Amino acid sequence: MTSLPQLRIRATYMRGGTSKGVFFRLQDLPPAARTPGPARDALLLRVIGSPDPYGKQIDGMGGATSSTSKTVILDRSQRPDHDVDYLFGQVSIDSAFVDWSGNCGNLSAAVGAFAIENGLVDKSRVPDNGTAIVRIWQANIGKTILGHIPMANGQVQETGDFELDGVTFPAAEVQLEFLDPADEGEGDGGGAMFPTGNVVDTLEVPGIGALQATLINAGIPTIFVNAEAIGYTGSELQDAINGDPEALAMFETLRAHGAVRMGLIADVSEAAKRQHTPKIAFVAPPAAYTASSGKAIGADDIDVRVRAMSMGKLHHAMMGTAAVAIGTAAAIPGTLVNLAAGGGERESVRFGHPSGTLRVGAQARLEDGQWKVTKAIMSRSARVLMEGQVRVPADTL
Repeated sequence: MTSLPQLRIRATYMRGGTSKGVFFRLQDLPPAARTPGPARDALLLRVIGSPDPYGKQIDGMGGATSSTSKTVILDRSQRPDHDVDYLFGQVSIDSAFVDWSGNCGNLSAAVGAFAIENGLVDKSRVPDNGTAIVRIWQANIGKTILGHIPMANGQVQETGDFELDGVTFPAAEVQLEFLDPADEGEGDGGGAMFPTGNVVDTLEVPGIGALQATLINAGIPTIFVNAEAIGYTGSELQDAINGDPEALAMFETLRAHGAVRMGLIADVSEAAKRQHTPKIAFVAPPAAYTASSGKAIGADDIDVRVRAMSMGKLHHAMMGTAAVAIGTAAAIPGTLVNLAAGGGERESVRFGHPSGTLRVGAQARLEDGQWKVTKAIMSRSARVLMEGQVRVPADTL
């Protein structure tokens, strides 16, 4: 058997919010992987350790969950008034598939720090002390994100006392502004935030029946249903769902039919090739529960409870893009999220998730009969975990 050397590719392993991923500069990728296509996908799959029929990603950088099976490619932006172009790839764990259909809001928190430290932001825009505002072009969905990156003595500040439920250790706070986050151009609603034109729809799902749903394109396409309607309380932790094959199948069926209704796919059979989007989440009014860390969450600590599925499993906390969808839906009267939070108008919501709580703000307004959201704001944190070179077998490409 011929022995081939391994390729060495410059990379950085970073935590952003409650996710981790392998970050690359575009120019550091092998030439064949610098453009979209099979070679790029093959490389990222091998880096992460997929497809893995064992579901562990032992032979790669992935952590065997949707939150840790992620890749990011960054380049100096060619667009006016932007610093960096950000492309996100969600790598499937058990199949040879990289989903490019949406953003990762959690890893968005790490983009600005990586861009500054890797020379992708003009030095004139980065203060030695204070806050650098990095203008990020999110290439998957064609949206702008502003990352407010703390600086100290000419370096990105990573340590601090900001605590984020779902992350064990405190770090420096990174504020993110998602500008005009509605996913325009998706669905049959002509780019509207609500692709059906309704804040609540009746979704007919074979084997499940008819249930109310809010279908929204904001942050990431998301399907919201009431917890009670599908037999849950809204206080569930991961084990209650991820160990139940029937529950997982039910959620995937709901997701597939919701995706068709949103115009994201033409037939439910296409959902398997669009795993990252749309998300499906269930909501319930506030109530006390115990988070996965053992932390007691009181009913007065939150406005609404939300649980969300990511890549076929209940997320351990909350996806950043889904948090944008939650904040946006909460700001719009009549959505299921808004109703579960008590109804009325609001510009922020504090929701309970399996790991604790999170506050997100959104500014929405009604224009010519259509809801518009100008921006959504939330705080995360980020940290470099390792940097150097990732290796893959030379015959990967």
